Amino acid sequence: MSSQLPEHHQPQRPRNVLARLPRWASRWLGYRHAPPKPLPEYLVWGWSWIGAFCGLAVIMAVFGQAHTFTHHHPQVPILIASYGASAVLIYGAIDAPLAQPRALICGHFIGALIGVCIAKLFGMLPPARFEDLRWLCAALAGATAVVAMQITRTTHPPAGATAVLPTVDAAVGALGWYFLPVVLLSSALALGVALVVNNLQRRYPVFWLTPAKPPRPAPPPSAPLGDLASASTSAAPTVDGVPPPDAEKSAMPADPAHMV
Repeated sequence: MSSQLPEHHQPQRPRNVLARLPRWASRWLGYRHAPPKPLPEYLVWGWSWIGAFCGLAVIMAVFGQAHTFTHHHPQVPILIASYGASAVLIYGAIDAPLAQPRALICGHFIGALIGVCIAKLFGMLPPARFEDLRWLCAALAGATAVVAMQITRTTHPPAGATAVLPTVDAAVGALGWYFLPVVLLSSALALGVALVVNNLQRRYPVFWLTPAKPPRPAPPPSAPLGDLASASTSAAPTVDGVPPPDAEKSAMPADPAHMV
């Protein structure tokens, strides 16, 4: 008898949209037909260093050298400080759920949005009063961002700093709503570098929107009828250690006189 289960009993794995792409394209988006082999630690350290260096360098090159930012928006900092912390996750802890693209992009954007909104709300106060309550403004922005990321399942720890920056850094707070596209562009640049560097010998991301669900286990194969009967007989209930009469009869050997 073949041990292979029928098709409707086989474990079902969720379909991955990236599997439809050519391998040369899906590789750079984190898809693998088989799990990659683990690398030696020294290679992991090396790729983490290269990724963090390239990611931060690209962000600072764009904001520090691009004509749009150097001439039209010179107040934009060359690096939002919280992306230094993001580099630890998306280049050094690439398998962590907190390092995946959804958490990186949405977490920073939610933090920036909440930080700007609360900074503008407190900015309606007189300047002296605002300075007195800056501590409350920063704490409120950070705490609200934490809960918002939990609700949307986009928790990214460095995004908490992104929410606090508009409330404590005057240069960042002066950007106002322009802080939002700056954060989005920074996240896109960091992610682009991560897709290239992390997929040379490793795999990133593990998932884009939601983690893959494990396959449903196959039902156990049905036991033969004879095995079920013997199992039910052996499992007959007892009262004070004495089996019921029917069980005793079924357990007694047959009378040789009645055997043919």
